[in-house]
Amino acid sequence: MPPLVSRPVSRRRILASRMVLLALLALAFVLLTGWVDGGVGVTPLRIFDQARFPLANAWPGLLLATVLLAISRRAVLSFALAFLLQGLLYAVNVLKVANLGTPLLPDDFRIVGQLHKGGMHLLSGYLPHSPWPYLGLLAAVALIVVAWRLEPPLFERHPRLPRLLGGSVAALALITMLAGLSTWTKIYNARTLWLEPWSAISTTTHSGLISSLMMFHLQYGKGAHKPDRAAATQLIKQSAPALLQSIQSSPAAADLPDIVVVQSESFFDPTIMRGYEHSNFAPNLRRLAAQGITGKLHVPTFGGGTIRTEFEFLTGLSLRYFDNLQFPYLQMSHQALPGLVRTLNRHGYSTLALHGNDPAFWNRTTAFKAIGFDHFVSQSSFPRAAANDGKYMADSAMTDEIMTQLKEQGPPQFIFAISIEAHGPYDVEPAHVAERDAIPVPDGISGRDKLELQTYLYHLQHADAELGRLVKLLARRQRPSVVVFYGDHLPALSNSYQTAGFVDGGDMLSQPGVWLLVDPKQPAKPSQVDTASWLLPGKLLAHIGIHDDPYFALTELVGPQLAALTEAPGAPPLPEGDQQQQLDKSMASIDQLRIGGQLDTLWPAPLAAAAARDDEPSAPAAQAVSGTTAN
Repeated sequence: MPPLVSRPVSRRRILASRMVLLALLALAFVLLTGWVDGGVGVTPLRIFDQARFPLANAWPGLLLATVLLAISRRAVLSFALAFLLQGLLYAVNVLKVANLGTPLLPDDFRIVGQLHKGGMHLLSGYLPHSPWPYLGLLAAVALIVVAWRLEPPLFERHPRLPRLLGGSVAALALITMLAGLSTWTKIYNARTLWLEPWSAISTTTHSGLISSLMMFHLQYGKGAHKPDRAAATQLIKQSAPALLQSIQSSPAAADLPDIVVVQSESFFDPTIMRGYEHSNFAPNLRRLAAQGITGKLHVPTFGGGTIRTEFEFLTGLSLRYFDNLQFPYLQMSHQALPGLVRTLNRHGYSTLALHGNDPAFWNRTTAFKAIGFDHFVSQSSFPRAAANDGKYMADSAMTDEIMTQLKEQGPPQFIFAISIEAHGPYDVEPAHVAERDAIPVPDGISGRDKLELQTYLYHLQHADAELGRLVKLLARRQRPSVVVFYGDHLPALSNSYQTAGFVDGGDMLSQPGVWLLVDPKQPAKPSQVDTASWLLPGKLLAHIGIHDDPYFALTELVGPQLAALTEAPGAPPLPEGDQQQQLDKSMASIDQLRIGGQLDTLWPAPLAAAAARDDEPSAPAAQAVSGTTAN
């Protein structure tokens, strides 16, 4: 007769063996996650000297594996499936870094909701062209299916309560983590791990991709910072005498020029790169710069995120002061937003946005209504014969549509044109391959990097040529006009930048773009003005003689001291007590109050009257907000 204790001992041994298996799988998951991540802070060997880094980086995946285990009762299958899903996240990160130069951030996941709105067409170009990654993914899925069929359950079907209880706890922990519950900041914070908010790639390198996503989500996924009304009031009070001098009556609508703004996709002056110091890829920009205002342009993004620069130009608000607005158009409410467009509407302008892409992508249809545009001409409204060059609509088609939309009679017009020809990826064959292949490249750049750089410069030359053609066509019109031209960000040619380097010795994230303001009919003396994208609308309004908007008058006053702080992907904070730091803090509060509709009450009486008028949409603007914008 067997001993009476044999059955309990057997159960304890079974339970112990299961716990050992799960512990080994969890350890393997942590180590493999660190190996796939590759960051210096989470590599497998760091488990011996700073275990909290690789453990924190793998913790969300471990929670997911636990939930899957409670559902499937199969240990290897659950950990493998969780690792595969995590691996897909890493694969997307690799693609983003390769094409845009920056790692994944929480707000990147907002793009998922844009895939059916034209986003898939845009983003599919960044997917690998080789079949091997897809075959590898299919093989991994096949192995998981086999594991599902062959792996025996680790737990009996009954009793369910302990298993479901454990799975529920893990699921609750995972849900609260994804929801951004502040409790998780005890693990994911700058003191426990490594966080450099102005450099997402440094954070990722040290803390791991998963941890960096969690830290950015927990720190910047909440609402906006609370503005300091006292700091804002003090800045306005100090600036009031100068503002009162600058606020004056503006010209009648009949005397105002048409305004054409071209936001040129990925445009920058290649002479800032070593090997291109004496190149002339943008002769029209250089020629027109001798007849107007030009200079360096600091923008809040690199390689992508066009809408960040676009938002700054159209609103005059600096994204430096809104950590929670990574993709502003996707996060904006439907409320009317003050900015350049509404100020021009108030002065009798007809306002139109023009873009040769799907209007729903980046939520532009909704955003442009909130910003105040009367009309939005998008891809479907262009002629069917509109030319493409490479993957996207040619800049020549955009110029043609600009000239079609401009009228010789009626109110002054504001046209905001967004180009797309020079959008990456740059491995798509252009219309004229021989022209592309004849473009020289700096020493050391070869293979795919050479091809992509040549393709980009091919499109840049077209953008420059269309700038020259646009100005020439406008000069022939009877009506006066002003042209503003600027690049939204540098293209993501990271390998070429690292190989060639920059003339100033800086890195690619610190390089400014370029901007130009020119009168096609009345060339002026050249002027060099370095500025930032959020300061451009104030300069434009001042140039055409509109001086009655106190906010834009303030940006003109403080802008020279703050322009260089706009940096991609974000400049570090200034030292406490520094005079510039105090001005920066006060301007942050000004912008936060303005976007919340709370700034008007702070202006002195003479300025408040102008501000109140500025916030009253004209009839066309009110129509646009109500949803009658044309697509």
